[in-house]
Amino acid sequence: MTSPTGEKTAAERRASRRGSERRPSIDPWRLVPMDKSEHIGGEDIFNIVFVGAGNIMFGSPEGPWNHSFRLEHKLGPRMKVVALIDPAVDRAKETLKKKCNSFVVSAYKDTRVCKTLDEFRETMTAKETPKAFIVGSPPMFRGTLKSGRDVEAQILKHFPGVALFIEKPVATGPVEEIKEGYEIAKMISDSNTVCSVGYMLRYLKATQQMKKIIEDNNLTVMATIARYANAYDSILKPDWWDKAKSAGPVIEQGTHFCDLSRYFGGDVDMSTVMAHSLEWHENAGRLSKIPIDENTIPPENRIPRVTSATWKYESGAVGSFTHLTALQGYNYSCELEVYADGYCLRLVDPYQSPILYVRKPGDDHEAVHRFADDDPFFSEVSHWIDVIEDIEEDPDSATILSSYEDAVKSYELTWAIRLASERSAKAKAAASAGAAMKEVGAA
Repeated sequence: MTSPTGEKTAAERRASRRGSERRPSIDPWRLVPMDKSEHIGGEDIFNIVFVGAGNIMFGSPEGPWNHSFRLEHKLGPRMKVVALIDPAVDRAKETLKKKCNSFVVSAYKDTRVCKTLDEFRETMTAKETPKAFIVGSPPMFRGTLKSGRDVEAQILKHFPGVALFIEKPVATGPVEEIKEGYEIAKMISDSNTVCSVGYMLRYLKATQQMKKIIEDNNLTVMATIARYANAYDSILKPDWWDKAKSAGPVIEQGTHFCDLSRYFGGDVDMSTVMAHSLEWHENAGRLSKIPIDENTIPPENRIPRVTSATWKYESGAVGSFTHLTALQGYNYSCELEVYADGYCLRLVDPYQSPILYVRKPGDDHEAVHRFADDDPFFSEVSHWIDVIEDIEEDPDSATILSSYEDAVKSYELTWAIRLASERSAKAKAAASAGAAMKEVGAA
């Protein structure tokens, strides 16, 4: 409730800044690079629990992700990782050993490795009470209400009021479980829990500059066109190539650009989603440098090489997305175009060196905006921490751009695309089989 003086309470301030539906953007110049920011003030300990000891949490040569590194900078000496939860205990201990042999030893010297959340809960001391959970375990093990895959619900039950940061996608289970994701979203909202989902491309300066142009000029988005082409010979995880384990490239990998499309276009009318795919067995889908033995994967679980989808937003605007497993090398090729009356906003290479091309009324040439030293991974955790800490000096600067419910909507879109492409592939196969039978009959 509002205080007697008419000022907002801490809970009201956090609520007003929590979701993208309430405050959909951040002034791009408030997104400060990590090397130009100072760790947050205060002297009290900030206890964190890490769920998952993998690459997203501690980094890898494959990409820039590394939540622990950003949190160490944001929280400084206040940060204490009270537990690292991962069933792969030996790997977790080896990771902790490296941290304890570094300059951030104070954050990890007392960290306990636990196989499960229950183990931590049952052995936790009052001193270890967490202020936040970072959930970076594989998505196939979370995002549902089923035992063993319900870490979010368990945290909400046993640690009420403790903030959550959850990696995307929110899940990669069967499509029937999407409704459970919405139930988790309601639990988070009803409990007034601070929660952010890691769609870091929303926090790019270039993305926020696009939002600013749209808002400043009172524009209505007419269309979004997204393309994501990976460098497949550097994708070494066998599970990624198996739809039964990764849910397929659109859900596991294309989720970023489906989410970014929704960030500009709004909610999608799921009944309008249509898609086609280039399958592994078709002539055009034969790849020359697959880094794993695809013969070990059942044919029905092998991933498509290309998926191309279109849909209508509830606003009436049109969206499209194409995912390609086609390039070789290291760098991916990714772009997003957003169209409005008189405007084209084109975001290029958001993962490596984001460039924004802007065409506007009165000028047929594109203005080029470059954003050096931008780190959306740091921006997303920095804003999440500021909301938790209820930074009051400048309330507009701390905003969570992806709520759990919003993330579930992006997840639902990726599943709709996969299912639509599979329907069209089956229809084509049935038509081809029918044509072949007719030829045999005619002979």
